[in-house]
Amino acid sequence: MTAVPDRQPRLSIVIPVFNEAALLESAVHAFLEALDAADLGVGDRLELILAENGSTDGTAMLVDALAAESQGRVRALHIGAPNYGRALREGILAARGTFVLCDEIDLCDLDFHQRALDILDADGADLVVGSKALATASDERPLLRRLGTRVINGLLRATLDFQGTDTHGLKAFRREALLDVVHTCVVDRDLFASELVLRASRVGKRVVELPVAVREKRRPTINLIRRVPNVLMNLGKLIVVIRVRQR
Repeated sequence: MTAVPDRQPRLSIVIPVFNEAALLESAVHAFLEALDAADLGVGDRLELILAENGSTDGTAMLVDALAAESQGRVRALHIGAPNYGRALREGILAARGTFVLCDEIDLCDLDFHQRALDILDADGADLVVGSKALATASDERPLLRRLGTRVINGLLRATLDFQGTDTHGLKAFRREALLDVVHTCVVDRDLFASELVLRASRVGKRVVELPVAVREKRRPTINLIRRVPNVLMNLGKLIVVIRVRQR
């Protein structure tokens, strides 16, 4: 594995991980090999940030082992409690790259990475969102997961005037353009990613959506139904902060 020079990376890839011991090691090695083979225009100037959050199955130790063997290419973060949104936020704030990509360990979509970086480089966009809901996208997740995406996006449109088609999942952005937006976000867990996209649009950042093909490699590690109360609570908090307090 090629060592990373002691200089600022051009690309940071942030992946929250929770109870992924069965998949993590093979997925990370395959991902790094694919990144080496791909022409993303960053050479060896990249870092992969694994934001582990509250795992109970040995994932935390695997993250540390992967970081130790990677010669600086993999960085380990430990959040301490199961919290996807906080893990994503802390990973973004820890990122050093000019560009930041947010991915999932069961996706690692290099096609999206290349298309998104091309847009950020050539078109001056601030944020690129991988949409599972665009007409030309391919979403092969289970029906309940697909319905969940539609319901959340519908609620965001009805209550907060969201103008896009998707908020959760693959994203790429210019780090400096979105750092202030990250700091203004007030929710975590499942709605941090949605708030990030929503606030970026509200403050005039240029947001571009790309259709993506999604096919999960394993069952979700967190039950969708159990997430509903927290999603509704954080949605209510967002409505109060944005609509009532206008923050």
